[in-house]
Order: sequence, then structure tokens, then C-alpha cells
Amino acid sequence: MHTPTLTGLGDRAHLLSPDTGLDTHITDIAAMLASEDLRDTILVGHSYGGIVITGAADRALDRVGQLVFLDAAILSHGESLAGTTPAIRAVRDESRTVDGVELVLWPDQPVARAIYGVSDEADWAWMRERLRPHPWRTFAEPLALANSEAVARLPRTIIN
Repeated sequence: MHTPTLTGLGDRAHLLSPDTGLDTHITDIAAMLASEDLRDTILVGHSYGGIVITGAADRALDRVGQLVFLDAAILSHGESLAGTTPAIRAVRDESRTVDGVELVLWPDQPVARAIYGVSDEADWAWMRERLRPHPWRTFAEPLALANSEAVARLPRTIIN
């Protein structure tokens, strides 16, 4: 089992740059599949990760056996999360720009807690220490698929 962290997030927050976007995250996963020589892989994506696994499957069709969308966004070619999800568009109102990167979902903002849906105070305290703001560009960048029909034929499980 592999649990990769996407560029600019979590323990890879130090790699954040103005160029970090959806394409960066798709490349992260496709590159991991290739470098680890993974085959018949089950890719699981939660929330925004659903878009990432869709794009990674497009780039590495021969390595992916199934997609699992865990309360995840499912987009088609040319769509963006910001373009299809009003709640995501609303978080931009609380964006901050740091070192040339527009960031949203700051852990200290009430909207972040609402989007994550965490009601337990202890859980939220634990999460706040580990959360990092998210680059807006990843939400605004449209999903670009070269083989959307082939991706659509992959077995998939949707859990909401």
C-alpha cells in the first residue's frame, strides 16, 4: 500500500510553488505508479483526490485496475472543481497569497472546518496542527484527459 502526499501539501508543503496545480498532483501519482512499477493498481481518492486519480488513470491506463471515489469529486474532461462546486468557489473569498501562491482552506478559518465536516473538538485540534492551506490553482485548473473514454471504462466504486 502506498499513501503518497501531493506536492505542496502535508509533509511536502515545502515544495509548494506558484506552479503547483492539478497537473502537478496528477503527475505526482502517475510518476509514483511508474517509479514503483505498480500494476493493476486500485487508486483511491477522497474529495479533491477524486480528480487527481482520474487524471492519473488517464496518464497511466496500463497501470490502473480500478478507481475508488471516497466521498470524492468526479469530473469530466475540461471541468474544474471551482467551476462545478459552489462551496469551493466560496472559499476563495478567504484566500491569502504567500510567496506568489494563492492559498485557500486555511485551518484557522471557519469555512475549512465546515468543509472538512469535523464536529469533535479533539479531532479538530489534532487536524489543525497537521492541515496546510491548499493552492487555489488546483481547484481552478481544468482536468485535461487525453483518453476520457478509456478512463470511463475502468471499473469504479463510488462511496458517499
